[in-house]
Amino acid sequence: MDTLHPVLRQVTDRIADRSQSDRTTYLARIAAAGEQGPARGRLACANIAHGFAASGKADKQALRGMVKPNIAIVSAYNDMLSAHKPFETYPAVLKKSVIDAGGIAQFAGGVPAMCDGITQGRDGMQLSLFSRDIIAMSTAIALSHDMFDATLMLGVCDKIVPGMLIGALSFGHLPAVFVPAGPMTSGLPNGEKAKARQLYAEGKVGREALLDAEAASYHGSGTCTFFGTANSNQLLMEVMGLHLPGSSFVNPGTAMRDALTREAAHVVTGLTSLGDNYTPVGEVVDVKSIVNGCVALLATGGSTNHTMHLVAIAKAAGITLTWQDLSDLSAVVPLMARIYPNGKADVNHFHAAGGLGFVIGSLLDAGLMHEDVKTVAGQGLRRYTQEPKLDGDGVMWQDGTRMSHDDTVLRGANEPFSADGGLKMLTGPIGKCVIKTSALAPEHRVVTGPARVFDDQADFLEAFDAGLLDGDFVAVLRYQGPKANGMPELHKLTPALGILQDKGRSVALITDGRMSGASGKVAAAIHLTPEAASGGPIAKILDGDMITLDSLDGTLSIDVPLDEFEARPVTGRVLDKDEWSSTGRDLFSGMRALVGPADEGAMFVLR
Repeated sequence: MDTLHPVLRQVTDRIADRSQSDRTTYLARIAAAGEQGPARGRLACANIAHGFAASGKADKQALRGMVKPNIAIVSAYNDMLSAHKPFETYPAVLKKSVIDAGGIAQFAGGVPAMCDGITQGRDGMQLSLFSRDIIAMSTAIALSHDMFDATLMLGVCDKIVPGMLIGALSFGHLPAVFVPAGPMTSGLPNGEKAKARQLYAEGKVGREALLDAEAASYHGSGTCTFFGTANSNQLLMEVMGLHLPGSSFVNPGTAMRDALTREAAHVVTGLTSLGDNYTPVGEVVDVKSIVNGCVALLATGGSTNHTMHLVAIAKAAGITLTWQDLSDLSAVVPLMARIYPNGKADVNHFHAAGGLGFVIGSLLDAGLMHEDVKTVAGQGLRRYTQEPKLDGDGVMWQDGTRMSHDDTVLRGANEPFSADGGLKMLTGPIGKCVIKTSALAPEHRVVTGPARVFDDQADFLEAFDAGLLDGDFVAVLRYQGPKANGMPELHKLTPALGILQDKGRSVALITDGRMSGASGKVAAAIHLTPEAASGGPIAKILDGDMITLDSLDGTLSIDVPLDEFEARPVTGRVLDKDEWSSTGRDLFSGMRALVGPADEGAMFVLR
């Protein structure tokens, strides 16, 4: 189908119009940076000698000659995190493959990689969101030496991929290929894991039983298999043309995974300005690819964290994306996938059912994606409807499936699970926020109840444990924004709220903090702005105020006369810095000076 859906066209056009000045400036900057060939050719002799001092004889000669492309490898490897463990062996493989393709490669630098799953409910979570911007700066530092013609990015999880892409876009004249590691094989089904968590929260099983369940679910190398932020990252990189087609959800340690890794090195070597297929990352990430990413996220019920990360990624490329854009797209983009927490299947089941190739093909046919985009695999998104097959030690691509192999997991755009996508923006006198709707049962799409106000998630959990949360209510958890305490993820609240909901209570959450990409069955209005620490209206809510969260109409209302509500003083408190964890206090204080108040998740990005 050649005709674009009118809403897709309208949203794309208005993003392009509002971004015209910034995007023009950005493109001019990266064009100027790339127009003179390898930057190392302009380095003084002492500078470039430092750059290849530790290289072998053949590599030194190649770097002196300015003829072979030099590929930077930037990695988030550490062996504590399952998703990043496979990257341990990638640099040597990639270097050899680049040489085979006629180039040369150097390991340019590493970036930090922290796990929200480990820091959940801990002080370390206060640094999680800020780590994205540290990763962006670390990536930029790795690329700052003017030694490189392209880059291979090795990252998977929550803040890591967005941070690396933001950093790469600050050197947008360089081509970039993201190299995934793939999900771990399926372990204990996610539904059974969630049941164990809920039983533990109810006091019906002990810690050992819970740990057994968690360890059976998270059991090996690779990404966690639920559809949280990490796997949403992989989906976005593929849909935006920064992965090789069909490469996101291939398990580690397989022949196909290894072949795709080698092929990524071959491909990026051919994308530099020294060849005939120059493809800078700043041109791949354009308005249409950003819109395609939004559509894919909505169509699959992806992570709410990307209502912040996509905004920041777009901003780094001179593009202004808003929550209204996402909300308007969500109204017309159908929900095509049921992946935990929006269903029982995991990403391995999704991939086996037809995966991203099927999703992209169906959305293109429905006029809900832009086909005319640049990708690292060539011109046009139709390339990403193909799937890789082994060809000896290499890879070839053939047409992917045109039908779902399991319609309980994956359906076409013409017969979806629901007519609208997985995210929606809510507005009202309390502020502006987003909600994930893809996992909400119809009876939980609208919730009305008296406010129960908390300034710390520990206080909420203490009230729950003490049996003080009874009846219907809307939990208001404030002072959780980036200015207050780093905007920690609040997924630890999900089991408690889920228990109350399962008991027949009508419950919901409003917060200026974040929820995990793995949350969803309880209505949660999140990322509320302006945040309490900036004097936002959420800081004026009192216990007992009647609040209605309506994800059908897109409203968040309070049953208090507007003039009375606006006249109320701000209540609650901002944590004094002496109350922050000693490990994160100094770094957080420095980052806060850079970030300032956040608006729709853009935060600080490199320019």
